[in-house]
Amino acid sequence: MSDPVLLITGASSGIGAATARQAAKAGYRLALAARSADKLQRLVDEIGPQRAIAIRCDVTDYAEQQAMVQQVLERFGQLDAVYANAGIPGSEGGFSAADPAVWKEMLLTNVYGVGLTLRCTLAALKASRGHLLLTGSAAGRFVIPGSMYSASKWAVTGMGLSVREELRGSGVRVTLIEPGMVDTPLFDEPPAYALQPEDIGRAVVYALSQPAHVDVNEILIRPTPGYPHPGARHGPFPAPGRAGRRR
Repeated sequence: MSDPVLLITGASSGIGAATARQAAKAGYRLALAARSADKLQRLVDEIGPQRAIAIRCDVTDYAEQQAMVQQVLERFGQLDAVYANAGIPGSEGGFSAADPAVWKEMLLTNVYGVGLTLRCTLAALKASRGHLLLTGSAAGRFVIPGSMYSASKWAVTGMGLSVREELRGSGVRVTLIEPGMVDTPLFDEPPAYALQPEDIGRAVVYALSQPAHVDVNEILIRPTPGYPHPGARHGPFPAPGRAGRRR
């Protein structure tokens, strides 16, 4: 049997790139999608072009996501797992003062974009009896005051729970990955105590590695209070929903 194929959106940096590296070690062939073609190509060169392909894709564009899936199937002939990971943060100011333009871009990416990924990949996942994973957040399980970002991740939680019921009996597994604070390029300032992207990558591979009869529904991961990661960038906590850079 050929090695399984994993598609990751938001793969150019942070959690997506770290997951790609972990999955490559676990034997997956990879389709890596993001808006940053240069970063994706560097990651493909690192993993090996025999094992990975780069696909430039804006997840808010339905046609681009359709083309993304078609490219995966043309290259590998199958799609065994999908990690809907693309996302962007919010901005400061809460519902009283935040920039609505930031909300619009964030909701299009974090909610609509994830929905499009599901819409475009489910047929292939049903065919392979595969595995769908979504990056939710601890912010999608607990309330952050004045945070549209938190609201967007509650929506991802709802999508994950809903699509699992839609797929019941199909053999497709669904896993919500729910990180707490993670030190990624999304933050302009480094968190003091945070998980590292590779911590989340290991959690994804753990869920993927379970036998077919085991469906890991959710993994909620938060940093141990007061215990910095040895490789962490130290600095003050950013404010909840602080603006960062898009992956």
